[in-house]
Amino acid sequence: MTDQFEVIVIGAGPPGQVAAGRCADGGLAVALVERELVGGECSYWACVPSKTLIRPGDVLAAARRVPGAAEAVTGQLDLAAAFAQRDYMTSSWSDQGALAWVEDEGIELVRGTGRLTGERTVQVELPDGGGRRELTARRAVVLATGSSPQIPPVPGLAEARPWDNRGATAATEVPGRLVVLGGGPVGCELAQAFRRLGSQEVTVVVRGGRLLAREEPFAGDEVRAAFEAEGITVRTRTDVTAVRRDHPGGPVTVTLGDGELIADELLVATGRRPRTGDIGLELVGLEPGAPARVDHRLRVEGVGGGWLFAVGDCNGLAPFTHMGKYQGRLAGDVILGRDATDVADHGVVPRVTFTDPQVCAVGPTEAEARRSGVDVRVVTTATGGVAGAYVQGNGIDGTSQLLVDQARRVVVGATFTGPGTQELLHSATIAVAGQVPLDRLWHAVPSFPTISEVWLRLLESYGL
Repeated sequence: MTDQFEVIVIGAGPPGQVAAGRCADGGLAVALVERELVGGECSYWACVPSKTLIRPGDVLAAARRVPGAAEAVTGQLDLAAAFAQRDYMTSSWSDQGALAWVEDEGIELVRGTGRLTGERTVQVELPDGGGRRELTARRAVVLATGSSPQIPPVPGLAEARPWDNRGATAATEVPGRLVVLGGGPVGCELAQAFRRLGSQEVTVVVRGGRLLAREEPFAGDEVRAAFEAEGITVRTRTDVTAVRRDHPGGPVTVTLGDGELIADELLVATGRRPRTGDIGLELVGLEPGAPARVDHRLRVEGVGGGWLFAVGDCNGLAPFTHMGKYQGRLAGDVILGRDATDVADHGVVPRVTFTDPQVCAVGPTEAEARRSGVDVRVVTTATGGVAGAYVQGNGIDGTSQLLVDQARRVVVGATFTGPGTQELLHSATIAVAGQVPLDRLWHAVPSFPTISEVWLRLLESYGL
């Protein structure tokens, strides 16, 4: 076996795949190390299965907003079919389909757990007692090891064997009663998904004061209102003091500061941490378990020679699959000697929470912009106030907001809430990334009748 490569990538999730593919396409010999499935968390336990499970409820909700179609929505959701589609989308947790891409790219896949052992060297512990393999990189090593769920240190919580995102997205049954700890995107998406799939009681417990705390306050308020209208209970400013499950598969008791909740299943969605604790960072002078901080060319800071890169969740910049893939492209370009600099991670991060209403945003929130010293003007309009929204059905509510840098007269941030607003986001991302002057942006005419006409309303509100 070939043990010397020009590039070694540890982690075959989307960021690692993109980095490896970019380097291979540039003619470099690449080894891709993966201990689980090629395709990573997103493909098998996160984005793909969760959005697949969300989709049936979204389609039914959309139909019920349309007179004529609403009357045709009868009967129960076919849960078996929904789970079967999830299994299809994850290839039933097999990565055989991804291996064709690896072969086509000429990349050598090394199955096992990779760990840095020194400068440009990686040791791989092979599976099933297969020993170890020593790899050397002539040019670069790329860390793409992702992140792991955080389990809060609540007495009895770990012993209760709660769901994390993997348990929830791989579920084969819908719990009658579900408690969700955490009000971020994962907790909110899965709470609503399981309510619509058939859970009779869903309670979201949040330590802070609102859902989606990293987005604009109105976004969390609108999602909470929608949840409560669907029968989802939201408990904010609530601490969990203990958890107990007396026997496997039995009910779980969640003790709060002011009482108890009894559920059939408990989902913990209280954040994630970089998966860097056991990859040998200490052997190159870094702190194990901490994010692998990088410069604007995705090179890990504190490591001389510019040979170590980090992309995706493990660097702590922006824990989104699309941002990890962007970073993978940039790292590959830098390794190939091209002039590439990370721009998007510093003020142009797009994100979508796939609840109903959806929450779609790019750039900073108003509070973040002001804290950074930018004099922003906030412009808002009702997402449902344009003809395109009425065409979609009744009850298309939400808020569309732009943050305008007054000194430069460019959009620096945007948030759109409402059913199916995800496709509004990329136009905002282009405006922010391109720093398009408002006087020029005014000439980007939205088609009628589409919800994109909110752009016209926003610019009119600004005074153009």
